[in-house]
Amino acid sequence: MKLRSSRKQPSTGAALMLSMWALFLLSAMVISWAIDIGSGLALNAHSARVIEASAMAASGGEIALHPGVKPGSPLLRGGVSRTQTFEARLTGEGGRLNLNWVVAGENPARIELLRSYLERKGIDLNERDHMIDCLLDWVDPDNLVRLNGAEDGDNYRPTNTLLTRIDDVKRIRGWGDFVAQPGWDAEITVNSTGPLDLAWAPEDLLVSLPGMTEPLVEQFLAMRRGEDGLDGTEDDATFKTLDEVRVALGFTAEQFKQIAALVGFRDQVMRIVSTGQSGKVKRVVQMIVRKSGNVPQLISWKEL
Repeated sequence: MKLRSSRKQPSTGAALMLSMWALFLLSAMVISWAIDIGSGLALNAHSARVIEASAMAASGGEIALHPGVKPGSPLLRGGVSRTQTFEARLTGEGGRLNLNWVVAGENPARIELLRSYLERKGIDLNERDHMIDCLLDWVDPDNLVRLNGAEDGDNYRPTNTLLTRIDDVKRIRGWGDFVAQPGWDAEITVNSTGPLDLAWAPEDLLVSLPGMTEPLVEQFLAMRRGEDGLDGTEDDATFKTLDEVRVALGFTAEQFKQIAALVGFRDQVMRIVSTGQSGKVKRVVQMIVRKSGNVPQLISWKEL
């Protein structure tokens, strides 16, 4: 009896090992399946947040598009719950320097404005000349190379047309270091009406205008921005005419003539940046629109 019992032990042990191994594999499969389910639920939840945040951003943009909504309006902030919100900001596109306007007709005063602005940005004389000549060669209709410019050759092909979007600047020879800087496009555009809008122009562009000084510009900006020091908010100074801006600058009518051809007031082209949030997920859309009359015209739209 004992001999028979000892012969069955190896078989019984093997069966037990196989059972334990099968149980281990089954457990591993269950755990893997549970992890996949959890990951899928997390991805689905994140996808839902993304959709909700995008919807909130679009909602803010739609409100900003309304002809009756002005910069700084409390209507530009809202939402459907504490976790689903939007905040939109309206700024004047005319406060940015329009490169197409600068090069149109190769007006010396406009080109000098760009040159002064690039100097404010720390770009040395030779590099400024190279950038401006390459920009002019990029947009002019011929293949004649300016002194510091560049035309066709070495896989470089200027379009010989005006810029269609601001990112075209990245393709122009000599502008590489400039466009590599963070926020390089914050103060330039191709979408405004043209002249620099004194209601929105930033310090570096204002100081680049002939006859402007830093103390004068600082005083003007403090008045324009109000107590919070920000443009596009409820406490901004309200100028009704360009002549009121002239007075705020402290210019006589005769002194103002030297910049009159370079500036404007209340350009109708606006930039809308709307941020939507759902939980911790954020989505941002940017629109360039012409707000004139009862039907705004969409010029460009992109997600940031």
